[in-house]
Amino acid sequence: MTTPRTVSLLATKMGLGTAQACDASTLPAEPAALADYVQAHSVFGRVGPHQKMELIRALQTKGHTVAMTGDGVNDIPALKAADLGIAMDTAAPATKAVARLVLLDGRFDRLPGILAEGRRAINNMERVSMLFLSKTAYATVLAFACGLLVQPYPFLPRQLSAVDGLTIGLPAFFLALMPSNRLYAPGFLRRSLNFAVPAGIITGRTILGLNTYIHVSGVSGTETGRSAATIALTIIGSWILAVTSRPLTTAKIVVLAGTGVGMPLIMGFDFLRDFFLLEWPPADLLLISVSAGLVGAAAVELLSRFTVRRTNAT
Repeated sequence: MTTPRTVSLLATKMGLGTAQACDASTLPAEPAALADYVQAHSVFGRVGPHQKMELIRALQTKGHTVAMTGDGVNDIPALKAADLGIAMDTAAPATKAVARLVLLDGRFDRLPGILAEGRRAINNMERVSMLFLSKTAYATVLAFACGLLVQPYPFLPRQLSAVDGLTIGLPAFFLALMPSNRLYAPGFLRRSLNFAVPAGIITGRTILGLNTYIHVSGVSGTETGRSAATIALTIIGSWILAVTSRPLTTAKIVVLAGTGVGMPLIMGFDFLRDFFLLEWPPADLLLISVSAGLVGAAAVELLSRFTVRRTNAT
């Protein structure tokens, strides 16, 4: 065991403060008192293997997320109790087996990069999941509603592929690779569903209303009607993408700009329109289609004010 004086000197040299290390042999045995004591002190000396585990559990009772580093067999109980057990490269095989992370080169300066990579993966997965879940929600709404109302489905598979590629597939690829420093917060699935399901319902109801108008006007099921619905869906899908991308950076703005010009490019080239079976709707129907898309986008924006503030915070 390292004496408190030695620990104090080492901690001072490492920039952990100048406070005198506490002698772990004098720690209170009562759990509540120990938790209060550990909360008020940060450097300890002469700590036994079981005391390490008790210190970790005391910190956890105070709401802390605790990491533990070690290399000896006597560190195994503490490594197992910690939220993140980190073994050194020189650790015993049994110690490495129970650790969640092994520093193969024994360098602590790798940990900030590891933490940043984990945050990037978790946060970007949450953003991307909102895109895919919202698509699942509105596709389900449209499928059930069109079946109940005996209306033709407003899109062909290739038209949905075009919209998905512009508003979900390609943007999600780039969003998943972008840095994100937001702290992890529990509730990944709840936050994703709180936005994605209402956004999908808004999108589905908007397209269903447009499809009903098209059906009444007699162009439902034709390339003209499907083209109008595709344009409206692209507008709403682009806004859902913009909401989940916030806060915006230069790289994200470039991705959003690419999405914004995608559909005009498809509509602007004859061979692309022919491939996706699209055509320019008449001026009045085009105006109604764009208006429906903007109304749906405005509803998604209002929804975002209440559901994704925490998600977009960095």
